Amino acid sequence: MGNDSRPAEPVRERTGERLAQWADGRLGHRRVVRSVRRLVFPDHWSFLLGEIALYSFVILLLTGTYLSFYFHPSSDPVVYQGNYTPMRGQLVSEAFDSTLHISFDVRGGLLIRQAHHWAALIFVAAVFTHMLRVFFTGAFRKPRELNWVFGFLLLILAMFGGLTGYDLPDDLLSGTGLQVVNGTLLSIPVVGTYLSFFLFGGEFPGDDLIARFNTLHVLVIPGLMVALIVGHLALAVRHRHTQHPGPGRTRTNVVGLPLRVYAVRAVGFFFLVSAVIFLIAGIAQINPVWNYGPFRPDQVSAGSQPDWYMGVADGFLRVMPGWEINFWGHTLALDNFLPLLVGMLLFLALGAYPFLEAWVTGDDREHHLLDRPRNRPVRTALGAAWLSVYLVALIGAANDVVAIRLHVSVNAVTWCVRIGLFAAPVLVYTVTKRCALGLQRRDRDKVLHGRETGIIKRLPNGGYVEVHEPLSPERLHTLTEHEQYEPLEPVPARNGVADTAGRLRRLRAGLSRGLYGPGSRIPEPTADEYKEITGRRQP
Repeated sequence: MGNDSRPAEPVRERTGERLAQWADGRLGHRRVVRSVRRLVFPDHWSFLLGEIALYSFVILLLTGTYLSFYFHPSSDPVVYQGNYTPMRGQLVSEAFDSTLHISFDVRGGLLIRQAHHWAALIFVAAVFTHMLRVFFTGAFRKPRELNWVFGFLLLILAMFGGLTGYDLPDDLLSGTGLQVVNGTLLSIPVVGTYLSFFLFGGEFPGDDLIARFNTLHVLVIPGLMVALIVGHLALAVRHRHTQHPGPGRTRTNVVGLPLRVYAVRAVGFFFLVSAVIFLIAGIAQINPVWNYGPFRPDQVSAGSQPDWYMGVADGFLRVMPGWEINFWGHTLALDNFLPLLVGMLLFLALGAYPFLEAWVTGDDREHHLLDRPRNRPVRTALGAAWLSVYLVALIGAANDVVAIRLHVSVNAVTWCVRIGLFAAPVLVYTVTKRCALGLQRRDRDKVLHGRETGIIKRLPNGGYVEVHEPLSPERLHTLTEHEQYEPLEPVPARNGVADTAGRLRRLRAGLSRGLYGPGSRIPEPTADEYKEITGRRQP
């Protein structure tokens, strides 16, 4: 028995060593200050998406600090006596009263309030688009998995930060959204009622919600977001910036602007982003709470629409059939719980994908050059399919508006969205994959035959051909530098018995074939093929 139990210790040591090596490869031990001095920033427009997110977040902090001086997060009733005449003499909450005071009585208050709201929308959009850029170019691979997790958490926090801020004015529109939130919480089995009572401080709408949301919106969520942004930037400095492939760009260098030049440009870009946000805030009205009136639990605002980033959740709720089942004497409201579950799984799939791809490929090398989306057809198609679900759900969130504008029934729009949620991902996946493979074939033809010049030449035998111009060495390098993975080979069952490890290995091999097997890539032209057709050696 003693001999049988001894091999467990080396296994634990090997596991600990792997964990330590994984952490060292992502966190490292080099000093950040030294990395900052030698930092170089690639000069590509797509990297500006992260800067827009950062600068709009700074605007959020500045405008939010200003608004906090005048906003009163309380549900206590008061009689409005401000300058907005249609509301004067009505019983409203202190939160609603202070929101009107900021909008009509505080000098520049309405501009700051609208700039805060627009900055929030731009911030979430920039973070979301930045994550899509990282996804489609493969910038999430080792050693940047933690940076992907930080960005994913930042997106989730930004969405909840927008939700909590959206509900603070205590107007009828935000109250309608809170009723949806309360119904979704109550649909959670076992703990739903407790979560609702904890959030609202009792029976909906309660008296503590605004104060609690204000604490989350002003202190908790911004603090966590600042920590994630600092960690994200520190890891970016530690690992150097990724860059698009090209001549002179390798896995060991970065070609771009030095820190001094980049810093000057960044300051100008910050003021440009600020100017655009305040320009939009000055000419485009957003969230006019005085038109909606104060929140009342017995009323619902007609035509209510959430901010775009929460529209996907609202879309799932609107198109879900009214399914309810009785289970052990309890009623399960599936029409609320299933949309919540589907929305969570949709975002969890996005957050977990880098780790799934790393497990499928078995690639443990560091990657500093970005992929061209066409060279990873399955990944690109999966991302496009994910986006199609998101967009169809957004359409579902506006089913009433679409029905009114197009003069059709709401039921027709709802059924189209229901069908689209299942049909659109399949269609988009297929089309995107075929387009990526087609672009790969075009790149292969360009490498082997050159660029079409549009010049038609007549041959001595009377035939006609189009003259092709050889590509430059720089262009050839861009089209041929990418690496093509080989799918993993499955492990056969031992003695006809499939153990758990074998099943897992076969699952991994099957996913690997789906990502990089036949039909998922176009073979790169080899040096021999290039020499045979062109008569020259491939540079």
